[in-house]
Amino acid sequence: MGGNVITGAAFLLFVVGVLVYIVILYNELVRLRNDNDRAWANIDVLLKQRHDEIPNLVETVKGYMQHEQQTLLAVTQARAASMNAASIAQKATAELTMTVALRGLFAVAENYPQLKANENFLKLQTRISELEDRIADRREFFNDDVNTYNTRIGQIPEVFVASFMSLKPRAMFQVSEEDRKLVEVKFQSQGAAGT
Repeated sequence: MGGNVITGAAFLLFVVGVLVYIVILYNELVRLRNDNDRAWANIDVLLKQRHDEIPNLVETVKGYMQHEQQTLLAVTQARAASMNAASIAQKATAELTMTVALRGLFAVAENYPQLKANENFLKLQTRISELEDRIADRREFFNDDVNTYNTRIGQIPEVFVASFMSLKPRAMFQVSEEDRKLVEVKFQSQGAAGT
């Protein structure tokens, strides 16, 4: 009789230990998922701030860059695509396109001395550059969180709890192959810019 009680108590203790361990794993995975969401929300706030500056930049540049409508159109289209993106992956792709379009705009602006001397343009360029730097920093944190999350949900025993929770790997905020290529910027001659 004493052996059955000890065996029963050991089995009960084992079951309770397994349940406690599963609860700990569950809570850790919830925390990681929430860390991911928070990291993306931090990026999204900065992206919104950058989006808010784009119309001001385009309006400031319009009068000076009449012959660069394609560059302005690329920035406007990239902003629209970014604002209409639904998922994190779509948003990340659209934001990378936006970054390339802004770099092209700032590169073309070098060809317009009056624009480079415009105080509003300089303030907007500085503000957007600061936001770009902050986005890059936040992207690094986001990617670290995604990497930790993806690693944990793929490891045993977390993979079983993650499967129960229907957790799927998440995509990192990466540079696409197209964006890794060098951007070719062609300047118009000063005579064309002045006409």
